[in-house]
Amino acid sequence: MIVLTFGTFDLFHIGHKRILQRAAEHGQLIVGISSDELNYSKKKKYPVYSYEQRKEIVESVRYVSKTFKEESLEKKREYVLAHKADVLVMGDDWKGRFDFLSDVCKVIYLPRTDSISTTAIIETIKS
Repeated sequence: MIVLTFGTFDLFHIGHKRILQRAAEHGQLIVGISSDELNYSKKKKYPVYSYEQRKEIVESVRYVSKTFKEESLEKKREYVLAHKADVLVMGDDWKGRFDFLSDVCKVIYLPRTDSISTTAIIETIKS
């Protein structure tokens, strides 16, 4: 089974590690890492770490078989088909948003790790 997931993976933390580990339990894990430009278009700010740095970090995780650059939120179907994914795994903060892909793959939403997020880490560092 080929499993696909997506994320920014900025300031890599235990929540990132856990979702990658749980996603990999469903099969061979391929990770789409959001480009710097995509992150800016979504949040009007760039990640702390560059795409290349985030890619290097994610690729070092033993659960990850392969990565690629996610350049558009609108290309999820194209990415699923291009990578021949059997399963799409996303955090449950996206629950329902990718159900439209259930005609081409199984869609699973996994619970996020409580009390941790990159945004919260950044806010803690700022204060």
